[in-house]
Amino acid sequence: MKWISLCVLATIGFQANAATIAVIDSGLDYKHEMIVPNLWTNAGEVEDRRDNDGNGYQDDVHGWNFAEQNGNIIDYSYLGTFSPDCSKYFDIQGKMFLGQATESEIAWLKEKVKDPNFIKEMGKFGNFVHGTHVAGISIRNTKNNVMGIKLIPTEVKPFFDGLARNKAYQADRWSLLEKAFDALAAEQMKMLTDIARFTAYHKADVANGSFGTGFNQAKMITDNAYRIIFFKKPSEEDSNRAAAMFIAAMVKHGQNFVAAAPNTLFVFAAGNDGMSNDQFGTSPANIKADNVITVGATYKNEFFAPFSNYGKKMVDIAAPGMLIHSAIPGNEYLKVSGTSQASPFVANVAAQIKEANPRLKPVEIKKILMGTVDPKGFLADKVATGGIVNTERAVVAAQMTNSMSVTEAISRAKSAVKAPSSFRSERVYPFSVVPMPLTPMFK
Repeated sequence: MKWISLCVLATIGFQANAATIAVIDSGLDYKHEMIVPNLWTNAGEVEDRRDNDGNGYQDDVHGWNFAEQNGNIIDYSYLGTFSPDCSKYFDIQGKMFLGQATESEIAWLKEKVKDPNFIKEMGKFGNFVHGTHVAGISIRNTKNNVMGIKLIPTEVKPFFDGLARNKAYQADRWSLLEKAFDALAAEQMKMLTDIARFTAYHKADVANGSFGTGFNQAKMITDNAYRIIFFKKPSEEDSNRAAAMFIAAMVKHGQNFVAAAPNTLFVFAAGNDGMSNDQFGTSPANIKADNVITVGATYKNEFFAPFSNYGKKMVDIAAPGMLIHSAIPGNEYLKVSGTSQASPFVANVAAQIKEANPRLKPVEIKKILMGTVDPKGFLADKVATGGIVNTERAVVAAQMTNSMSVTEAISRAKSAVKAPSSFRSERVYPFSVVPMPLTPMFK
């Protein structure tokens, strides 16, 4: 720890005017060579088992672990415990996305996903590397500071084990189910609201959320609850009804979450189910507020990722999210795909916008991001803006707002910065190969 603190002290001058991004995820390797130069450090705290700044969080030097309620934002005991097959899986998956995998590689992957032990290992591996990978994207080629907020434990425990069966005898079982979902959603969002207050206290400009509960993940939770309440397996109609009920409760209580940090722009991943968030919903992606922007994924600026969730109402903007090379714990790197990777791309740009004009409010940063996109025909019915983020144009617009209105700056930046050239890839990857879901808040 002494070594990392010295590295951080050496970069204080570099970080002085940079914007801060809170990465709300599964942990952050604060010793990683890519992270160290951009690592956020709490100037009011030292690691001495005391709460030096009096904010209620002891030793929150580089962030806070809300999963275990301590300052350890990563569990290094997992380093070196995973088989090479985990990284190999992502390598072959990436080749399959581009139609470059050999028959033997495809056969290997298909066999591995049938192995329950491998799937369990991949779940832990995915959680362990996810937060660091996302953080690396959020700071790439910038002065952005990154704060580690650990929401997801590396091994996620079931949530509905304690629902009492005897309550199922009450008259209105759907009412009981709705109350149970509302209580669970309120409890989960209470933790997220605490996280938002923490980021607000430390004046985080942007918070990235590459986590959540998609409709299919919700069904795994709600189907189990349905069986407990009704003593039978739900029909497809009842399964969908219960999942929609739970997502709605999460989104409702999520308003308290984002409202707790009004000066922070929350950037949420749309989800990896390839489904419409307008129709089915994902949390927290479906939370609508002036300080929230939701991101779908593309392959570069060529085509929309078929695994990405979409929605003209619920998904605002698109960004590259396929085969993204970034950091993973242990000074290693990996190419990973998902809206989890598209979201920090936008968070990265949002922080650069804030750095260009620190007076900009979240709603204005959001307006610049959405107003400076490159329109794409393949995004016309996928995201509200119909376009992909343009980093240079957004930053130029932000710089212009120092001397003119946001609306005028956007208009001028659109004329000043042209769209990059692109081509439509003819390669099509197998739709059966999809990235892992968003990092789950619970199972």
